Amino acid sequence: MPSYLFQVAYTSETWTNLLAQPHDRFDAVRPVIEKLGGKMVDAWFAFGDYDVVAIADMPTNVEAAAFSLAATAGGGIKAFKTTPLMTRAEGIEAMKKGAKSGYKPPARRAP
Repeated sequence: MPSYLFQVAYTSETWTNLLAQPHDRFDAVRPVIEKLGGKMVDAWFAFGDYDVVAIADMPTNVEAAAFSLAATAGGGIKAFKTTPLMTRAEGIEAMKKGAKSGYKPPARRAP
């Protein structure tokens, strides 16, 4: 099953609510992922542009997008980024295919 990296930035209102009543949102998200046929691998709080990062296995891009849309539509998230992940073997296979693809970069312009 394909894996996806989800990166989430909460709104200030969401942080206000979580500070007033701290709880584990991952327990609330896990059943949603499972209802879409996926499996939550793990999730972490983070510093920087995103407040939470999670990895989940989802059946297809459609279910990954459905989760992203549902979570974003809830209003508590100001940014949600979904990144499909490849295994190392898939990455190496992609490199080999890319090397044989025949792609040529644009020619440099003469000075």
